Amino acid sequence: MAQQQEVTKQIAVVRIRGTISAQRDTRETLTLLRLDHTNHAILIDDRPSYKGMLQVVNNYVTWGEVTKETITTMLEKRARLSGNKKLTAEYLEKLGCKSFEDLADAIMSGKAEHGKLPFMIPVFKLHPPKKGFKGNVKKSFKAGGESGYRGEAINDLVKRMI
Repeated sequence: MAQQQEVTKQIAVVRIRGTISAQRDTRETLTLLRLDHTNHAILIDDRPSYKGMLQVVNNYVTWGEVTKETITTMLEKRARLSGNKKLTAEYLEKLGCKSFEDLADAIMSGKAEHGKLPFMIPVFKLHPPKKGFKGNVKKSFKAGGESGYRGEAINDLVKRMI
């Protein structure tokens, strides 16, 4: 039997609220996701364990499926190495990638995991979104707010935050 390789979706998670008066399990889950400050983002895959963590911190983050172009832009402009140094072509060559697009392909296909790359800070430090948030950060995205699952619309938010 030939094994089928499952295609994993990459999910961008952006923290949009602080944790004053948040429950303890919510704060601990945000720490486990490495989202210690607002406007920080991470890239994860769609494992059931991550989905459960996202449901715990549903009111404090927003997430959705990210495209390859958005990942490439995030790597070029906001990815940092240890010591807060920019991601360089020399580092990409050490990883075996020729360009940012190759690294984004490796992340999208599941061959590389952004949080586990050596000497790379696993968090993207983003700016607040240009023109601000469109809705209230305390309401869910489906109810006209900003928090929770937003699907492909995460790409627009992340591009405004880069």
